[in-house]
Amino acid sequence: MSSSKPKYVIGVDFGTDSVRSVLINTSGEYIGDAVHYYSRWKEGLFCDASANQFRQHPLDYLEGLTETITRVLDEAGDEIRKNVVAVSADTTGSTPVAVNKQGTPLALTEGFEENPNAMFLLWKDHTAIKEATEINELAANWETDYTKYVGGIYSSEWFWAKILHTLRVDEKVRKNAWSWVEHCDWIPFELTGGDDIAKMKRSRCAAGHKAMWHEEFDGLPGQDFLSELDPLLDGIRDRMFQETYTSDQPAGTLSKKWAKKLRLSEQVVVGVGAFDAHMGAVGGEIEPYYLSKVMGTSTCDMLVAPHEEIEGKLIKGICGQVDGSVVPGMVGLEAGQSAFGDVYAWFKEILLWPVQNSKVIDEETRQRLLVELNDSLIQELEKAASKNLSIDDEKYLTALDWLNGRRTPDANQNLTSAIEGMNLGTTAPDMYRALVESTCFGAKAIVDRFIDEGIPIKGIIGMGGVAKKSPYVMQMMSDVLNMPIRIVKSNQAVALGAAMFAATATGVFPKVEEAVEAMGAGFEKRYEPEPERVNHYRKKYESYRSLANTVEKRIS
Repeated sequence: MSSSKPKYVIGVDFGTDSVRSVLINTSGEYIGDAVHYYSRWKEGLFCDASANQFRQHPLDYLEGLTETITRVLDEAGDEIRKNVVAVSADTTGSTPVAVNKQGTPLALTEGFEENPNAMFLLWKDHTAIKEATEINELAANWETDYTKYVGGIYSSEWFWAKILHTLRVDEKVRKNAWSWVEHCDWIPFELTGGDDIAKMKRSRCAAGHKAMWHEEFDGLPGQDFLSELDPLLDGIRDRMFQETYTSDQPAGTLSKKWAKKLRLSEQVVVGVGAFDAHMGAVGGEIEPYYLSKVMGTSTCDMLVAPHEEIEGKLIKGICGQVDGSVVPGMVGLEAGQSAFGDVYAWFKEILLWPVQNSKVIDEETRQRLLVELNDSLIQELEKAASKNLSIDDEKYLTALDWLNGRRTPDANQNLTSAIEGMNLGTTAPDMYRALVESTCFGAKAIVDRFIDEGIPIKGIIGMGGVAKKSPYVMQMMSDVLNMPIRIVKSNQAVALGAAMFAATATGVFPKVEEAVEAMGAGFEKRYEPEPERVNHYRKKYESYRSLANTVEKRIS
């Protein structure tokens, strides 16, 4: 570093349920963090799970951004506050929103305050399954295959499918939407006081993995392709973008409004944004050919490889391969599961239904009981599942992890889950064990796809809530994959990655690899596969594949 004067950076991580900000010295000292749970999202506003509609209001983001940064700085004190030099943010994705010409989300403009179609379409919103199918059908017969760098299959979770669906179903949004932006692009734009959408610096990560942007195409898919898809998209390419930026680049500096609100200098640099898993991989100290798994409600699996070693390879059925999307100067490859921790949470909610609807106990007792069960139920299920397991017993259940469709390999959001082998002797721990196995088998399907496509996997790096809290799940995953798993020490690895990019964007470090070396927290635990269980799960995986093939054929 060029100066001995302490410098501090802020990493902001916008997750599915909450936003968290971390404050870190660029020498690696962890100062503190703060978390804010989205109030509207917590109430279930603007969402309809039965219709696969999941929307988030931009005010949830702005309120959380303000509260977490303010709180962590107030707790740190003025001496540290005045030495903050940069802030960077990551978000879920693809999470786009309709904006006006100034770049303001329509939900923040008059007449759209309560309109879900004017809000951010969260990554797990699957209302655009039909549109994704149309994109895939057209791309397969077009002169240029615009899906070639996103695994050959476009997903309903992604940018263009969501845009087209919204334009079709909401005339008012259609008439007022000048352009569309990803959440990770809007946050830096907002912090820097942007008021002209044409000047927004768009994330290479978001554009390449979700919007079919590639240098080979001179940017986004051609207007002729988009118009053929639907005339509603006429002229949209000119209102979008051509250039993209990696996250080691500055988006600008804090606007006067935000500097005053956060009591920071207007010289504080704001970095270009990216998706959570991509920055999380950096926070988790990713290495070439190590699969970095951010394990929360879903999983996002990241891998980086040198250009010269992957040149000419197109990996089928993943979520894209993009130059610089994770580590600038390397190709970033993305995969993942649409439901992971969500699978366990769903089962817990099923079991809690009698308590939630009991008329025998009073409301105060019900709430106390729910709090207790929310905290302990999964742990008790894991204990029981561990005790009941006999690896010589091949008769127990087989389940699929497709409760929210399948992200990879080969995206298909029409797919649903199934459990095979139940009888009157089946218990709740039996079902839970089968569901955990299903998520681990889903992870194996991803690893196998990389290997089958010529991409070696040297090991697994685990981070996120499940990785940190569940030895039961992580040991089973190590056994299923037959690979060691290193668990990242930091509880906020994703936000830490954002902080590393902030330190690079402001010039404290010339390369993000140097920021990782200086600021990385290391690893706290390592899981090794147990040979006897490896053989058991190898056989059980064949049952998973057989059930998966049967269900997919029936649904398709």
